[in-house]
Amino acid sequence: MHNAREELLASLRTLNLGAMAAAVEDTALRAAKEGLTHEAFLLELARIERAAKAARRIERLSRQSELLPEKTFRTLNLDRFDPATRMQIERLRSGSFLKDAINVVAVGRPGAGKSHLASALGHALVEQGYPVLFTPTGALVQQLLAAKRDLRLPQELAKLDRFECLVLDDIGYVQHDRDEMEVLFTLLAERYERKSIVITTNLVFSEWERIFKDPMTTLAAIDRVVHHSVVLDLMGVESYRAKAAGAKPTVSAAVTA
Repeated sequence: MHNAREELLASLRTLNLGAMAAAVEDTALRAAKEGLTHEAFLLELARIERAAKAARRIERLSRQSELLPEKTFRTLNLDRFDPATRMQIERLRSGSFLKDAINVVAVGRPGAGKSHLASALGHALVEQGYPVLFTPTGALVQQLLAAKRDLRLPQELAKLDRFECLVLDDIGYVQHDRDEMEVLFTLLAERYERKSIVITTNLVFSEWERIFKDPMTTLAAIDRVVHHSVVLDLMGVESYRAKAAGAKPTVSAAVTA
């Protein structure tokens, strides 16, 4: 009996069923105590292994995501947003927008919580098993530009294609030159109607020419982003940094297309 059990444990580990191997002893005792059938015993072990694999996958996706670890829905004060925005956020948390390659654009003044919200949404998606990448837009643009210079831009875009959701933080924060604008536009065009992008920006759409320089390119970029999208208008949200400092920030006009 001892040899058979040792062989069973060794076989389970060889088959990469480590969670089952670790649970055999306790599950066998419970099976004997509760009079479980062989099928129920195996089903319980299978459930344990499946749960362990799901947990390991989420842990791996979390590491790969580069999401801000402390910026989750648990630390986000949703009461800062108006009721309509909170309803939009609740719908987005389900992750259903990814199936239709819908984009999300969070537009707001500095300190409105755009990055925190985008990161929290990313964490919620990862917890559901979706591959997500969070990146400052400026850093990703430089990465793509270097790939273009090395004639490996298609390979770099293919790597990004593995992510069901790409979070581009602060798309309007760094002003891009023409080469940088071109690779950013290429990325948006590549994912258009295929994979979702979450964008945070302090620029309303009428100011996006500051990013893409050329009016026609700007219109084309906005068209690809907004065609299938949810726009979260946070322009009226008070800056938490200003609030903490006791200041009263002015509220800009609503998002204009």
